[in-house]
Amino acid sequence: MAASLGIVIREYDDRWPAEFEEVARLLRAGLGGLALRVDHIGSTSVPGLAATDVIDVQVSVADLHDSRLLRALEELGATDTGLRTDHVPAGAGREFSAWEKRYVRPPAWRPTHVHVREVGRANTRYALLFRDYLRHSPAAAAAYAEVKLALARLHPDDVEAYYAVKDPACDLVMDAAERWAQQTGWSQDPER
Repeated sequence: MAASLGIVIREYDDRWPAEFEEVARLLRAGLGGLALRVDHIGSTSVPGLAATDVIDVQVSVADLHDSRLLRALEELGATDTGLRTDHVPAGAGREFSAWEKRYVRPPAWRPTHVHVREVGRANTRYALLFRDYLRHSPAAAAAYAEVKLALARLHPDDVEAYYAVKDPACDLVMDAAERWAQQTGWSQDPER
């Protein structure tokens, strides 16, 4: 696959689901009832999809500003990098609070990105629908993999350039995913 000093896209690894489950177990135990859901998201959550060897986890909470959340994350050994705004898709309006999240660096676990988002917000739904649509559509997943491989080849050490193209490409996938969701009656439940 694409090799570089920075962004490395590799073939799908059958161990990723089990590695997610271990991270999810630690998060559920440490966050207790604060974690309303813990989902495997991103490319490692789509069987067969090439990805960086980083497990993306979405923790859905009732309130990003709940002080108990930060304490629980710190007790897990995680570092909260503060509130951030996810990429806001074109045409999504300028309600930045709908795209707000906490991004957490876990302790010495396997390479993991922990995205803490509020239930009911647009960015929480986006991550789950994106994953489920790619699981449903092998053609879309393969095209998305080609985009990531090309970007890693063209911008191996420039994360900003990588995401400047990758994020709008995800929005194109989401256009088809939204139609699929309407046609199938897709729902975010249950946790997976």
